Amino acid sequence: MPMKISELKEFLDFKVQQFNTPEFVISDPVSVPHLFSKKEDIEISGFLTATIAWGNRKAIVGAATHLMSLMYHSPYDFIMNATEKELTQIESFYYRTFQGADLILFIRSCRNIYQNHQGLENAFTQGYLKTLSLWDGISHARELFFSIPHPARTLKHFSSPLNHSACKRINMFLRWMVRKDPSGIDFGIWNGIPASALLCPLDLHSGNVARKLGLIKRKQNDRQAVEELMKTLRTFNPVDPVKYDFALFGLGVFEKF
Repeated sequence: MPMKISELKEFLDFKVQQFNTPEFVISDPVSVPHLFSKKEDIEISGFLTATIAWGNRKAIVGAATHLMSLMYHSPYDFIMNATEKELTQIESFYYRTFQGADLILFIRSCRNIYQNHQGLENAFTQGYLKTLSLWDGISHARELFFSIPHPARTLKHFSSPLNHSACKRINMFLRWMVRKDPSGIDFGIWNGIPASALLCPLDLHSGNVARKLGLIKRKQNDRQAVEELMKTLRTFNPVDPVKYDFALFGLGVFEKF
């Protein structure tokens, strides 16, 4: 027998308390930006880590940590000042389908955004403020990102809402940057986008749990499924709806719900 809405909210609130704790950081990709204290280092390391965040969590953390070492553990300084020789030296980096050519483009695009568009926060916030839709924030940032010459192969590493993508990795990154988390997992260092506008980073695990709980009916993990999920989560907590990502992810990954 399915849970009543009030019971479901109570269950998920309990699971948020269980998983939204400092211990979550240890094995999660968010541990990589937690290596830094400077705002620009946090957002750049977070953006690059989120970009390669698919597959085994341990492998993601290992690859992202290695990438930070290649950038001398100063990602902002590296992005802004790396010479052509230094860029050539890191071109051997790869993680699954994210290759050296993609990394070089990401560095050049981030440099362009910080030099000419007031940084990553502004890139996402400008688009969001036009319509108060985070999908438009993502689209605007992506447009700026690919406004410089780029290999076509790199387009797939920055998902587009216009292609009906759930934009899981970008939404995870935005949760890290925007959500002011009393447990200290998410950083909350961006102020132009409210936590109420965030979108759940829907993946295989959280999607399967959401369906089992009756939160979504759509079978694909796409933009439409995210919108269906957020409609319910915002009734549970209109101010901080994506806190339930911890419950859905934890139930799926840690409890095999």
